[in-house]
Amino acid sequence: MKLADLAAHLGATLHGDPDAEITGVAGLAEALPGQLTFVANPRYIPLARTTRASAVLVEPGFETIGAATLRIDNPYLAFARAIELFYTPPAYAPGVHPTAVIAPTARIGDHAHIGAYAVVGDHVVLGDHATLLPHVVIYPHAQIGSHFFAHAHAVVREHCRLGDHVLLQNGVIIGCDGFGFARQEDSSPAWYKILQSGPAVLGDHVEVQANSTIDRATVGETRIGAGVRIDNLVQVGHGSDVGVDSLLCAQVGLAGSSTVGRNVILAGQVGVVGHSRIGDGAIVTAQSGVPGDVAPGATVSGSPAFDNVKWLRATSLFQRLPEIVRDLKGDKSGKKSV
Repeated sequence: MKLADLAAHLGATLHGDPDAEITGVAGLAEALPGQLTFVANPRYIPLARTTRASAVLVEPGFETIGAATLRIDNPYLAFARAIELFYTPPAYAPGVHPTAVIAPTARIGDHAHIGAYAVVGDHVVLGDHATLLPHVVIYPHAQIGSHFFAHAHAVVREHCRLGDHVLLQNGVIIGCDGFGFARQEDSSPAWYKILQSGPAVLGDHVEVQANSTIDRATVGETRIGAGVRIDNLVQVGHGSDVGVDSLLCAQVGLAGSSTVGRNVILAGQVGVVGHSRIGDGAIVTAQSGVPGDVAPGATVSGSPAFDNVKWLRATSLFQRLPEIVRDLKGDKSGKKSV
């Protein structure tokens, strides 16, 4: 593709040879002539000056470099769209593999692809243009909208409801049992299992990535709002509610009955105590533990999590704690310690 055509497709301003041929995309450090790359973080500016790429997606005010530049407000998003021009994912033709098992009461929409050893249970409703890859299992009474895509070994449990354009990566389980047990005295086993009767409900355009689990509710529903993105190895506890367009990064854990607002970001390994409420637009930074409610728009860090700015100052002081203690001891005795 000519660089001028690529710039026009992305809506970028070209600084460089419009006739340069672009044949693929790559990261900044490993890109070769003929490839497109991007810079979205200032720390990588030195790499941009030496990259072998033929063109680099950058912000409008970016400095002049040896490679041609495509200048656009959001280089990262533009790069994501450029990848689609050079990579074609596998296509799955409509049809049902002979080893798939589909209950006679299931209703399958038009143009569905049902892969090898997939199982679709009784009274399932599956919308048009669904793709179920090998070993996907849909339990009885699940209801799923159009353009559903489930990678191998994904599972949707009984009575769960999924909207349109839902994408489940490998090993995802929607509607597994919530962790509910009641203590019973003088009996064995000591913990009595509480039936998890409520479904998990996913809105439109939700993506859940590999080996993540969304528990069904004890009663009521576990809800994932439209546009939510859930990374690998995330646990959403029973009865939780995640708001529209929120982002749950890898290894996030929500205990039961957590409420996450709209446009919230929970970074990697964040843990949230049950019955907590995280307000709209809040950000919880990586490895933080949330012991209670978080105000809308707040950014919090640490365990227990508190205001990010105060946390940064506190951690900076913590590194100096031995020196501070030494100085304080020296002040008490009237002379500095050695």
